[in-house]
Amino acid sequence: MPLAQRGQQSQKFGRSKGGLSTKVHATADSLGCPTKFILTGGNESDYTQALPLIEEQQADYVLADKGYDSQAIVDAINLKGAEPVTHSCSLRKMPREYDRHIYKERNAIERMFNKIKQFRRVATRYDKLAVAYISFLHVAAIVVWLR
Repeated sequence: MPLAQRGQQSQKFGRSKGGLSTKVHATADSLGCPTKFILTGGNESDYTQALPLIEEQQADYVLADKGYDSQAIVDAINLKGAEPVTHSCSLRKMPREYDRHIYKERNAIERMFNKIKQFRRVATRYDKLAVAYISFLHVAAIVVWLR
């Protein structure tokens, strides 16, 4: 039975190599505090959510991994008045220059995810409903902001 018929697609489950999973796309500020979350199925690519993530964000620099290195995303970041700091994808014919010292600060988002995944409920996704899962993601984010 397809995922859409069972209602799992609306609950942000997607089939990946490990089975049904959920992917959390997030932004964080320079201190590593979460600012925005978007849930998708585990089979969805990162770059599909890049534009909605940066839509209402204000920043001088936007740090991201090379999964977000497309010309459309780079142009959107430039239009917002920010500088994209992204390692060039290996398929790019003309690699882009980026500030390597600022790029080292990209681990702030990884540290943010590590703090949020200290909550077992977030790390294992016990919640069946997407609205319940994202709600607890926000609760975990509040705790990260308060620490």
